[in-house]
Amino acid sequence: MPGTPPPPLSAPVTAATGGGDAGPDAGGLPATHPLVDGRTASAPLVRAMRGDRPSTPPVWFMRQAGRSLPEYRAVRAGVAMLDSCLRPELASEITLQPIRRHGVDGAVLFSDIVVPLKLAGIDVDIVPGTGPVVAAPVRTAADVASLPDLDPAALAPVEQAAALTVEQLGGVPLIGFAGAPFTLASYLVEGGPSREHLRTKALMHADPETWHALASWVADITLAFLRGQILAGASAVQLFDSWAGGLSLADYTEFVAPHSARVLAGVADLGVPRVHFGVGTSELLVAMRDTGADVIGVDHRLPLDEANRRLGGTTPLQGNIDPALLFAGQDALERHTRRVLEAGRAAPGHVVNLGHGVPPDTDPDVLTRLVEFVHQQ
Repeated sequence: MPGTPPPPLSAPVTAATGGGDAGPDAGGLPATHPLVDGRTASAPLVRAMRGDRPSTPPVWFMRQAGRSLPEYRAVRAGVAMLDSCLRPELASEITLQPIRRHGVDGAVLFSDIVVPLKLAGIDVDIVPGTGPVVAAPVRTAADVASLPDLDPAALAPVEQAAALTVEQLGGVPLIGFAGAPFTLASYLVEGGPSREHLRTKALMHADPETWHALASWVADITLAFLRGQILAGASAVQLFDSWAGGLSLADYTEFVAPHSARVLAGVADLGVPRVHFGVGTSELLVAMRDTGADVIGVDHRLPLDEANRRLGGTTPLQGNIDPALLFAGQDALERHTRRVLEAGRAAPGHVVNLGHGVPPDTDPDVLTRLVEFVHQQ
């Protein structure tokens, strides 16, 4: 029937052997994976994502490896953003910088949400001051039909960056990262950043069959991107839906949820915790969890105890310090962080994070002190 999304992918499952306690469903991981050989299986971050309460609250920050760090700006000098994501040694170095400086409990692989599009052959670039720009927007059935297949070999730079990083992290988990199908498909339709996503929403309703075909294509490349990171050593993954907050619950459920579910189901056999996060998605939390997420990221607009209530008290949470408080002084930031930690105690597990990414003009010392403060609680 036109407009009906395809069923979720059935991901291949391979047997793994080796020691360690990777969790009950990690049968598809290689024996050398850090969750299987024991390096990260008991890490505070992994424990919290599985609904446990380690003695020290784990903390990491979205966009922690980025423009706020002077060492990041130094190593990226003269290198375009997407090029830096696809140079394994450079991407690994950037990923490790926040571990060295801040002592966070997880390293998120340095990448960008449009990297899978680039690897699939889409002409996309990150324009300074604008963001990702797609040279030829995808808006018709013919446009979707002409989209290229992703060559698995194209993922090699990302997999190499992940593997290089895991070699140096020891017991600190690597977090894999990908943009969710709705956000990436929206970039393709709009041709670049958009506040209202008018063309995207119009396509959903005017030609749902084309929309679902596009979102399915994006889900396939996103799934391959995430599986590559996991098999290279990532101990958790986050699916980041930057723009989902602009949707009604009805539109999200009909046009978006099946494709996010396709991605999350496609890595289920690997048994790593799956975090799903969106901006402005307070009214979508249950629907986002029901796509197959193990952990729900909550932005700074909704207290964690209320998010826990909406989710029925069964889902570990991630979040949700307001990034603006990074500029409010130490006393105000600590008061706010205490409230976040207290609200997070209502949930089965809590990974401390910001309610969005680190602003580029953040003082790195503020983040370092924040990590120390959280670890003292």
